[in-house]
Amino acid sequence: MTTMDDVTVWPFTGLRVVQGDLELRYLSDDLLHELAAVAARGVHAPDRMPFTVPWTRGTPEEVGRSVLTYQWGVRSRTSPERWSIELAVLRDGIPQGVQGLSATDFAVTRDVTTGSWLGLEFQGKGTGTRMRALALHLAFEGFGAQVARTDAFADNPASNAVTRKMGYAPDGIVTLAREGQPAVSQRYRLERADWEQRGAACGLDRSGIELHGVGPVRRFLAID
Repeated sequence: MTTMDDVTVWPFTGLRVVQGDLELRYLSDDLLHELAAVAARGVHAPDRMPFTVPWTRGTPEEVGRSVLTYQWGVRSRTSPERWSIELAVLRDGIPQGVQGLSATDFAVTRDVTTGSWLGLEFQGKGTGTRMRALALHLAFEGFGAQVARTDAFADNPASNAVTRKMGYAPDGIVTLAREGQPAVSQRYRLERADWEQRGAACGLDRSGIELHGVGPVRRFLAID
């Protein structure tokens, strides 16, 4: 009988990015249910909407269910041609949010996009900046990305501040429909060379970041 461990079957299970008390880790079902509960307690103020798809609206049960169904769908659609890697954000071992990386034809383009959310109760403590830095380290150093992109609505100052701190360059604006109303989204682009040069200048501590389980993921995504 042939036996296979989890990493052999689904390489993402071994993926981790660690720096001190902060960790990005594969979003297992156990962590997923914990993070659904975090989201159900709130991700933003009721009069705000930082997402194009308003998944944070509804009862706590509906919000938690949205987290589960979205993440299950992401897993089922993952392929070398089009992927989203969703990682749990843990600080001091406590699940606090999700940090994602996504790409289309990455083996050719080396172009990746980041997206994330953090539970409202954990915001304002520097975690948002650090989790983005760990995600970019995974993208550039782990996967060999050359460009990282992100976007945020103009009325989301916290997300825009993190992006500017990382050294992204403005990459235009677009008007999107958000809850039935037009909303301006600001786009940003970060070149690998700028990321490598920017670290000390923007005061980010990128020392001691550890990557685990990258090799099997690269092979699955046909990066090597």
